Amino acid sequence: MASPPLPQSRYAPALVEAALALHDNRLSDAEPLLKQQLKHDPFDVAAMRMLAELAGRIGRYRDAEVLLRRAIELSPAFTAARANLALVLYRLNRPSEAIAELATVVVEDPDNPGHANLQAAAFGRIGDFDAAIALYERVLADAPAQPRVWMSFGHMLKTVGRQADGIAAYRRAIDLLPSLGEAWWSLANLKTVRFDEADIARMEAALAATGISDEDRFHLDFALGKAFEDRRQAEAAFAHYAAGNARRRAQLAYDAEETTRFVDRSIAAFDASFFAERTGSGCPAPDPIFILGMPRAGSTLIEQILSSHSQVEGTSELPNIPALARGEPAYPEGLADWSPERLREAGEAYLARTRIQRRTDRPFFIDKLPNNWAHVAFIQAILPNARIIDARRHPLGCCFSNFKQHFARGQGFSYGLEDMGRYYRDYVRLMAHVDAVLPGRVHRVLYEDMVDDTESTVRALLTACGLAFEPACLAFHETERAVRTASSEQVRRPIFREGTDAWKPFEPWLGPLTAALGETLDAYPAAPNAL
Repeated sequence: MASPPLPQSRYAPALVEAALALHDNRLSDAEPLLKQQLKHDPFDVAAMRMLAELAGRIGRYRDAEVLLRRAIELSPAFTAARANLALVLYRLNRPSEAIAELATVVVEDPDNPGHANLQAAAFGRIGDFDAAIALYERVLADAPAQPRVWMSFGHMLKTVGRQADGIAAYRRAIDLLPSLGEAWWSLANLKTVRFDEADIARMEAALAATGISDEDRFHLDFALGKAFEDRRQAEAAFAHYAAGNARRRAQLAYDAEETTRFVDRSIAAFDASFFAERTGSGCPAPDPIFILGMPRAGSTLIEQILSSHSQVEGTSELPNIPALARGEPAYPEGLADWSPERLREAGEAYLARTRIQRRTDRPFFIDKLPNNWAHVAFIQAILPNARIIDARRHPLGCCFSNFKQHFARGQGFSYGLEDMGRYYRDYVRLMAHVDAVLPGRVHRVLYEDMVDDTESTVRALLTACGLAFEPACLAFHETERAVRTASSEQVRRPIFREGTDAWKPFEPWLGPLTAALGETLDAYPAAPNAL
């Protein structure tokens, strides 16, 4: 059923002017117009929706949520606002709530393929991949000429291991829109596709075209970097990697000094006495296994090995620990004021929020968000019996692998060599502090050990997790499960060693990285004495 028309605004000219400003991305012009309109008419739901759109564009999703909920309260049949709310909830990593809103939206506006596309993405976020794939198939059967939907479909197929179908979906997206940089990068990001001369020519033509977006440009640069690296043309490859990173870095507000200050404050706040005073606090459940560290350090491989065990369920990179930590305005120092009850409640809240990701009755599950290294003290305080695995890789191999990787979200440190070196150094500093104040609490897995002596490393990993050895953990590449990260295809093959030295052809251009790493590079795999 179509939504009834909205009441006409008494200040329609101001809304028209604001809409034009939003269309042209002149947000500084649109915002005062919309606020003035709402001052004149606090019940103008159209203005609320437009102001929410503006808030969403600059990442103020919670402000957008408040505005959209108010608009829907005033006008329950305002389907467009409800659809916007579903998108905001999805971006706030609340996919279940997004799905609930979309259930209403698709009834009221059944012919809009965008709603089904978002619904499919939300199903994927909670691990219901069968439902997501069925939705994509239905949307594309009805409206096949949608390159971005084909690309999203490809992402889902890749996740469940249907690589050939995923490649075909990406290729279909590219045939419909050859300048769609993300589709080219998605092919490159499989790590198993080798571009031919015709592919390279098409990408170079798209990159040279006028009018394509910055997002398409940096995705094309990352894909071309991979194409030339596969041809062992290091200079051309690095030029594209550097261009893609520079373009992406210009869009981000990452501050390396802020990370360093956070680590300094965490080291000062979480000494041995902090943990001694909280013995017996927190939620005692042993369910989670946290795999953390730098991205591209082997965490997906470790997850695949553990998920091959009969007692362990793999999930994904879950956002819940950082979200819970952000609930403390004075984090990290403010954690010292939390009562034992609050620590226990936070641990229980983590388990409740992550339950939707679980599909089996296995007693243990994995959370492999790499960035949780920054929250090890928080994890220990709220979940003292959780296992913590630190995935670590040679600094140059790890950091260069990040430099040539475009991440869908987060990881703002990874787009500059100096930023990357500082981030790795800060990660090692904090983990060395944890080792000092909580000896033996964290089990470290070196990627190089995993490659050189797989069985011994796997056995030690299982022991650290309190698990009996099972042969399936050595045949991890045969385990069928959804894998959502950049290593999805690599972990479906036996361990290979060619990736360990992939940085060496690029060494002439890695000076800023080696300088930023400093003693951390020379001391690897240990931490430097002076931290």
